[in-house]
Amino acid sequence: MSPKKSARRVKEPVQVYLDPTDRELLEEVVRATGLSRAEILRRGLRRVADDVLTERAPGWSLDRLVGALGGAADLPKDLAERHDEYLYGSQEDRVKHID
Repeated sequence: MSPKKSARRVKEPVQVYLDPTDRELLEEVVRATGLSRAEILRRGLRRVADDVLTERAPGWSLDRLVGALGGAADLPKDLAERHDEYLYGSQEDRVKHID
């Protein structure tokens, strides 16, 4: 038996033509964020969708977030339960920063 491969999301390539001004804007955002061009375009698309597709019920985008971190082996098993600690540190760490 061969080992099971982890489920991968298939991404479809899309070709986009940008004028020089938009291309420079894209490159500037890439430099400022460290994100890839593709990720910048995906996030921009989602932002426009949030503005334009207002007839959707609140929370419709939650489905996109479920599984967004994938099944990486290094993800903590208690991430949902202790998410604040992973994001902001322990309670003791937060108190130290307040003083």
